[in-house]
This record gives sequence, C-alpha cells and structure tokens, in this order.
Amino acid sequence: MKIALQSCLIVAGSLFTATAAYAHISVSGPAFAGATHEASFGVGHGCDGADTYRVKVQIPAGVTSVRPMDSTFGKAALEKDEEGNVTAVVWTKPLADVLPADVNYYKLSLRFKVPETPFKTLYFPTIQTCRTADGTETIAEWVETSGEHGSHEPSPDAPTSLPAPALTVLPPRAPGWNKYTVNEHVHDLSVFKDALIVWAGNAAYSPNPSTQSLIMTEPDTEVLTMIHPGTEIWVKY
Repeated sequence: MKIALQSCLIVAGSLFTATAAYAHISVSGPAFAGATHEASFGVGHGCDGADTYRVKVQIPAGVTSVRPMDSTFGKAALEKDEEGNVTAVVWTKPLADVLPADVNYYKLSLRFKVPETPFKTLYFPTIQTCRTADGTETIAEWVETSGEHGSHEPSPDAPTSLPAPALTVLPPRAPGWNKYTVNEHVHDLSVFKDALIVWAGNAAYSPNPSTQSLIMTEPDTEVLTMIHPGTEIWVKY
C-alpha cells in the first residue's frame, strides 16, 4: 500500500458520505453473502395519480428462507413453484383502504437468506397495480434487469421497461482492511460506495473525491476502473 495514500484515509473517513440513487420501487441494502437480510421495498408513488393497490415482488433464484411481513398496506401472500420454493410475495390492500389519490409512500418488508454470490446483483422484478376510485386498474412493470435504465417516465406510444429493484451482494467484512478474491466481473465500482479505498495490485479506487484525486496523482499507481474474475483485492472500511 502507498504510504501517502494510507495517511489520507483518516481525513477521507471523516469526509466520506455515501450516496445512492433509488428506483421508484427501491430495495434496502446492501446484503451480505450467506447472511440473513431484512429487505424493505419502498413504493415511492402510484400510477398517474392512482393509489397503489397491489405489489408483487418476484424472488430471484438462489434466495431462500423467504418470510414476508404483513404491513399496514395489506397482508402478504406467497407464490411457490412445484418444489415448494417461494417465487413471489404479493401484498394486496383491502379495497376499502384504497385511497382516492396517490398521496402515500409504502414500505413492504421480507426476510430471506442471501446466496453465496458476493459482488453479484440480485434483481427483484416487481409488478405494481394501482386502482382509481371507480375501480380502473393500471399496471406498472418494474422488471428491467439490464442495469441500463433511462427515464422512468412512460412513453405514450410504447410500453416502458422500468428498472427492477436491485440489491447488491457484498462479502462479509470487518472494520479496517479486508482481503478478497473476486470471482465475478465488477464493472460498477459503486459496490464499494462505503469503502475508504480499494487496492488491486498497483491500481486503486476510492468513492471519496479527495482520495481519488490523490490516487490519480500518486506515482506508479493506476486508477482502478473494473475488476476481473480471479483478482485479489484489499478493501478498507
């Protein structure tokens, strides 16, 4: 490790503030590989002024021991495949509780076992159904999993692919330096958004602008932009 950069980490730690961009149906994270995670799905708005009536969250392969929580929105129901694996959780609001307008934010929670897949992204495709006072239903499909999302505003001429809630899986960690061997392609270094610095050989990355500037000017140090499978890295939290 470079001594100059190590000395700046104390300052960087006091300056660093994590930021995140959320889809209009978001999921709380990150999660840690092999651990139990309690995820909250935030429903930020309804559909064109109509209140949200039903939310169906699809469970990705590898996620097990799914246990939903009932909420003030409505009770949860499970959908399962022939082997008994939970494939979706559906929360439905009682018709008498549907609001005349889109004015509420909803939070729906479930607990599950995270697969042993560090540095992967788990997508939870979600179907949102809204209902007007006269009983008209509208569906918004938050199912896009490419990671390349444009505007969430619907097109008047064609169906819009809306971004699915995405949950980052990280390896277990401890305060200070952590050594990992990465077995996945990591092209989005925002998975280290709460780290102080990441080292891979003579390349480094930091989400903190001050530390990143030092990396860019440090002799014999490259800027880390992606990580290939089989790479050994050091991460300081």
